[in-house]
Amino acid sequence: MRLLAISDLHLASAHNREALEALPASPGDWLIVAGDVAERLELFDWACALLSDRFGRVIWVPGNHELWTMGHEGPDAARGVERYERLVAIARAHGVLTPEDPFPDWPGRLPEGVERLVIVPLFLLYDYSFRPADVALADVIAWADETHNVCADELRLMPDPFTTRPDWCQARLEEARHRLARELPDGAATILVNHWPLRRDLVRIPRVPRFTPWCGTTQTEDWHRRYRAHAVVTGHLHTRRTDLVDGARFEEVSLGYPRQWDHGRGMAGYLRVIL
Repeated sequence: MRLLAISDLHLASAHNREALEALPASPGDWLIVAGDVAERLELFDWACALLSDRFGRVIWVPGNHELWTMGHEGPDAARGVERYERLVAIARAHGVLTPEDPFPDWPGRLPEGVERLVIVPLFLLYDYSFRPADVALADVIAWADETHNVCADELRLMPDPFTTRPDWCQARLEEARHRLARELPDGAATILVNHWPLRRDLVRIPRVPRFTPWCGTTQTEDWHRRYRAHAVVTGHLHTRRTDLVDGARFEEVSLGYPRQWDHGRGMAGYLRVIL
């Protein structure tokens, strides 16, 4: 039994949809999907149905692309929290676990020295605090725009009913802290799962260096220590890598856009083994 992970499927691409359809079934394994499945709700629904049919359990956290409100959806399209709640409802209809569900215990073989391991799906967003120290919050958009690195979230990711995305981020952080304090078993190790990186020093995107403000929050920098993480699984950056910090593995598990992965390997070749 394995715990596998992937993110950033970007199913708006026909190539990526074909690769997902060709993904072999692995009913004895669990799969983490760390966000950016698709912008369209119908594609997200299709992916949840397919993956839940092929894996023993699927655990999903949202990325920014799922949260986008697209122009074709019309004036009554769901925005912000309402859109997130629709995504959660779709996932749950297929038995997919979300950040709103109880944290599952890992039932497979445990790492050496670990007596209990809990998987913690998170939805934390970002608050622009990954910007350089000499760039004021009020100037961050103009600073990023100097190199054409402004994230499309500024037009498509609505924070309703919150005033700003940082306000929504703060609410999500507070809720996650409360849940972890209340629900995480004493002494249990964790697999933390979030779409956005938890540490600024692991954001290495030289092709878009001023994209960092949309990549997380400095408030989670010590969460791998605070919550005894065996591993931290994230996506968003499209820079597949493994880092070791304070004994915890940080796994960036993005697939990415069609030009960013080898189609000859198939999507199965990009499933990261976490356990």
